[in-house]
Amino acid sequence: MNVVALNGSARKDGNTAILLNLVIDELKKESIQTELIQLAGQSMAGCRACYKCFLNKDRRCVVKKDILNELLEKMENADGILLGSPTYFSDVSAGMRAFIERCGFVARANDFMFKRKVGAAVVAVRRAGAIPAFNSLNLFLHYMQMVMPGASYWSIGVGRDPGDVLKDEEGIATMKTLGENMAWLMKKINA
Repeated sequence: MNVVALNGSARKDGNTAILLNLVIDELKKESIQTELIQLAGQSMAGCRACYKCFLNKDRRCVVKKDILNELLEKMENADGILLGSPTYFSDVSAGMRAFIERCGFVARANDFMFKRKVGAAVVAVRRAGAIPAFNSLNLFLHYMQMVMPGASYWSIGVGRDPGDVLKDEEGIATMKTLGENMAWLMKKINA
């Protein structure tokens, strides 16, 4: 089994990556292969609503100049998908929003190509606004008909500067629980 984790932060290896890696560590303990992909430094525009994905039905976006099609392929071959975003003005990052729009259109056009995969969301926040960001990620996973594990609290870690989330003991415990529950759920589904 394998999980693709997508870090929607513009800051590579920052708090969002740290939180994702806490979940990933738990998955690895259960012999689940993982790959962390970071959107930092990548340029991805939002959906242009051309609807070519609904005409082509080839499981890919017609826009070929960015990494979306590579991400779609990795997600299609994964058993689980883990999405992470920092909180920017009470929502996900622009890169994550562009990903959600374009990935969502392609997946919907192709009979919800990620349905019944296990999906989970992680959010880093400095102070407030994390719940709308968490909701955006979970609404996407839900609409994609993915199966979502719970955790001991909402999967949110608090910290501003890189590494600050490691001071959030409850956040760390929540990420570990999410990883344990994601591994358990994937094993049950794939039994």
